[in-house]
Amino acid sequence: MAFSGTLSSPVCFHSKNPNPIPNPRSQKPSGVVGPPKSRTLAPAFALPPLAAAAADVFGPIDGTTLAVIGGGSVAALAAVLSLADPEKRRKSQAEEVGGDDKEVVKQYFNNSGFQRWKKIYGETDDVNRVQLDIRLGHSKTIENAIEMLQDEGSLAGVTVCDAGCGVGSLSIPLAKQGAIVSASDISAAMVAEAQKQARQELTNGAVLPKFEVRDLESLDGKYDTVVCLDVLIHYPQNKADAMIAHLASLAQNRLILSFAPKTLYYDLLKRIGELFPGPSKATRAYLHSEADVERALHKVGWRIRKRGLITTQFYFARLVEAVPA
Repeated sequence: MAFSGTLSSPVCFHSKNPNPIPNPRSQKPSGVVGPPKSRTLAPAFALPPLAAAAADVFGPIDGTTLAVIGGGSVAALAAVLSLADPEKRRKSQAEEVGGDDKEVVKQYFNNSGFQRWKKIYGETDDVNRVQLDIRLGHSKTIENAIEMLQDEGSLAGVTVCDAGCGVGSLSIPLAKQGAIVSASDISAAMVAEAQKQARQELTNGAVLPKFEVRDLESLDGKYDTVVCLDVLIHYPQNKADAMIAHLASLAQNRLILSFAPKTLYYDLLKRIGELFPGPSKATRAYLHSEADVERALHKVGWRIRKRGLITTQFYFARLVEAVPA
């Protein structure tokens, strides 16, 4: 199935699946691909990992299972989906940790989620085919975000807030280019790993990023640029609107966001994924339409200046750069 017209944009980052898979911090950002072209997704394997659950979901599922899913009729698939009850599982998750979505995310990325995503974001060979593909997709998102940042010239002395920094995949290369980086994540385990990686890699006199364990809601200060990559997937649209407004209030010149795009096709695939929660519970995933994100930005006086789509076989992300209107 080809990408629909609503996913086309003047700046479109399509990625193939090379071998070996590059590490996000060891690769030079690639050029921006030109006008988007229609592309057909293989029906048997085009299941995107639209949340932290993805690495869990696809680990235990083999190609035969996916082929059966892909080869079934739409009616049969709809019948299967009607039997799924992901909301019940999500409520159970929240009850177990004694909190809401935020607490589920925090617990996940401090425990089993940390171990899985540390491998995906790293260089270890101890990952499966899908996790390798996710690594590629994430690295392309990082590369293209850096390209957007570099479009205004040197990053030396530029203040950047990396909101939801993970293991430092963006913060560290920005620091290497002289940016003054404030980085935060809800997961103490992620922040500790980011600090460790930064100390190992930033040995040429670069200023170390300031890493903190903080959720997005508690961030404050003013920065030239605020970047928030692959984090809005943990926010339902009503909370995402407030978070976009909050992040924009911290940025003076630019706000760069990536999010899992909401279309009928992707929403269907996400629901398929919820049928296979994997060996451990993971976080719930929220998709966002580009129109909703753009509307939230307009409400606070910002407009989208650049936009793109990063795709691999198992990774889909919309990337936008917003500036004051």
